[in-house]
Amino acid sequence: MTYPALLANPKDYGLLTDLYQLTMTSCYMGEGLADRRASFELFTRRLPSGYGYLIAMGLAQAIDYLANLRFSERHLDALRQTGLFDHAPDEFWQRLGDGAFTGDLWAVPEGTAVFANQPLLRVEAPLWQAQIAETYLLNTLNYQTLVATRAARLRDVAGPAATLLEFGTRRAFSPQGALWAARAALAAGLDGTSNVLAAVELGRKPAGTMAHALVMVFAALEGSEDDAFEAFQRYFPGAALLIDTYDTVAAAARLADQGRPVAAVRLDSGDLVELSKAVRSRLPDTKIFASGDLDEYEIARLQRAGAEIDGYGLGTKLVTGDPVNGVYKLVDIDGVAVMKESSSKATLPGRKQIFRRYEGGQAAGDRLGLVDDTAAPDEQPLLQLVVKQGQVVQDVESLDAIAARTAAAVASLPMAVRQLENPAPYGVEISEALAALTARTRRHPASLR
Repeated sequence: MTYPALLANPKDYGLLTDLYQLTMTSCYMGEGLADRRASFELFTRRLPSGYGYLIAMGLAQAIDYLANLRFSERHLDALRQTGLFDHAPDEFWQRLGDGAFTGDLWAVPEGTAVFANQPLLRVEAPLWQAQIAETYLLNTLNYQTLVATRAARLRDVAGPAATLLEFGTRRAFSPQGALWAARAALAAGLDGTSNVLAAVELGRKPAGTMAHALVMVFAALEGSEDDAFEAFQRYFPGAALLIDTYDTVAAAARLADQGRPVAAVRLDSGDLVELSKAVRSRLPDTKIFASGDLDEYEIARLQRAGAEIDGYGLGTKLVTGDPVNGVYKLVDIDGVAVMKESSSKATLPGRKQIFRRYEGGQAAGDRLGLVDDTAAPDEQPLLQLVVKQGQVVQDVESLDAIAARTAAAVASLPMAVRQLENPAPYGVEISEALAALTARTRRHPASLR
């Protein structure tokens, strides 16, 4: 018996969805609705607790998904064997077998700061195609936006000079999630990742140090901690040494006494403020890295306390945390604006655009309007057409370009919005046209209160 790998593969994108996307598609086919032009928008109703903004990320994987969305004969046979689609119309099987994504995709560029109720992307396509895409698009944008936002906040607090490395593979939610987390972290401004596959695939050099196990092996079998350091430096002369397996200060003192240059050391436990100061006094020319469940709040605390730290390895807190609870909602069907009116989950109708106003290079407020609204002279529309009639119309962006956009986006926000403690809300107003459309579309006047 072979154990299934259960790895996400582009050839299986068709089945990588929730069941109800396919059952609804079957219903649309049977009722003659499948080709109606539908617009769905992906947004979050509220920001995670304590966050003043989000950094949009995951568009590249969304485009890849739409470009490869197919249903093979093997997929169709698997669906038939479930018995769930015994009453599905013949058109359901024919259209899945022959179909591909033929719609349009509008999105904010990766690395853009966004806020509650603002669409990160909009899919405009035949209803059945737009419906099936929901699950995968939410998965990639929700997770990568979470990691990118955390990475941007870490960079903002640590400052441009600090070296920030992504160490989250062992804590990410899955092997696939680990790869996406590494990408999102790099695209949001981190300097490197320890994930070798991610680094190689993204054209980067993997970054890392050593583990306590190496020191313990040498100490037990070869003689001492110093033997471990000497051996590791022999093969990796510029790598950081992990010096807190036993006595951090004593290890630093011995390294200083030996007189050999030490490029960097890493501290993974203990009082990082006092230990970093003690290490700096003994190894003044050595870079000091810290790791161990660090986040932006802890880095800010270490800085206030005067810690002597040049860089950070960031894992658990970077790749996990409060989720970005993005949703994907129908806003228009065949030119008819629609809205959800459920209590506390009401949505705004119509195809929308975000208009960002700038004053002296600083973001000074947004207007959430309709695609037909006109941008004012001091406003910039954020959503751009990236896929037209199934064809990609924008070049692939480098991670460096996305990271530069992320840094500029965060720097443009008011400090009150960027602060870690009790961030101020960023100003987002509703355009007159969108307000009027909402009033006309609403069936129950109290639904948006």
